[in-house]
Amino acid sequence: MKLFEPFQQRGLELKNRIVMAPMTRARNPDGIPNHMNALYYRQRAGAGLIITEGVAISPTASGVLHIPGLYTVAQTAGWKLVTEAVHAKGTKIFAQLWHVGRVSHITNQPGGIAPVSASDLQALHSSAWAYDEQGKENFVPCSKPRALPVAEIAQVVNDFANAAANAIAAGFDGVELHGANGYLIEQFLNPFVNIRSDEYGGSIHNRSRFLLEAIDACIARVGAGKVAIRLTPYGGLHEMPHYPELEDTYQYLARELGKRHIAFIDIMDQQSRGSFALPDGFIARFRKAYNGVLLLTGGMDRTKSEQYINDGLIDLAGFGEPFIANPDLPERLRYGWALTPPQRNLHYGGAAHGYTDYETYRESATADK
Repeated sequence: MKLFEPFQQRGLELKNRIVMAPMTRARNPDGIPNHMNALYYRQRAGAGLIITEGVAISPTASGVLHIPGLYTVAQTAGWKLVTEAVHAKGTKIFAQLWHVGRVSHITNQPGGIAPVSASDLQALHSSAWAYDEQGKENFVPCSKPRALPVAEIAQVVNDFANAAANAIAAGFDGVELHGANGYLIEQFLNPFVNIRSDEYGGSIHNRSRFLLEAIDACIARVGAGKVAIRLTPYGGLHEMPHYPELEDTYQYLARELGKRHIAFIDIMDQQSRGSFALPDGFIARFRKAYNGVLLLTGGMDRTKSEQYINDGLIDLAGFGEPFIANPDLPERLRYGWALTPPQRNLHYGGAAHGYTDYETYRESATADK
């Protein structure tokens, strides 16, 4: 079964083709990873590769309370606990670098400033986890953003590169830029959200400029083999309308990212999140245009993973939510053991309960005897 066999390509050396996908867990009120985070990731290090939860690249990058960052010395030191714990189990780990753009609220921002985006268009039907008018943690409507001036775009690109350098200093094997789910990078890609008339707006080439500049800046700092990106073509999360040039946009990105010889592209099918599914044949068309390592996440199971890998459509299979309640997910997939359903009310915030206290299949079987 190829899913459980080692994988070696583009500098990636993985003990299997199973990837733990990035998932926000919001367990760090001070923004600094700690021993509890290290335990959480170590428990799930049966995967060949782990991609962390989204990690803020700057104080203005966040739209969710209690997420960790990678822009201070203390945060970098905290992540060393995680990388050391995962490496001790023979697993590779990438940090997902995150800037939410307009999917934020003024209470997530330093000094209550407005969030930033490609344009000043507000996400009117999306929420950020921030503080409500009573000062309580809650899902609140996203605040109106301001459009990034060109000079500030350069600063955000540099923030990505600095976070990438901090990630390598913390012991990560690489970074994955979050270019998906309606966050800042995708806000530049989508012409219904990006209404700029300068060199960052208009044509496919211009709308892709920010993404490619961020990728190039990270490559310059840490090397192409340590840089990856997540994309969500045809997704709709956080008000990303479909547009006529959508397929052409991702074909262009496939070719451009292929030229850069990055570690991998992570494509997420958002149907598993209640949004639009990838159209039939999209992965095959993308694969034809992109000559690198391809990871598919979103609604994956063993059967689908094996089929896509055997057909040559993908190289790696990503699993998200199943990893939350099944720290031993690779074993469960291999032996056909039942999966434990997660308690979704415990996904975000809190402490160890619903985070590090899920049992493995073997632990549950022993307890039942």
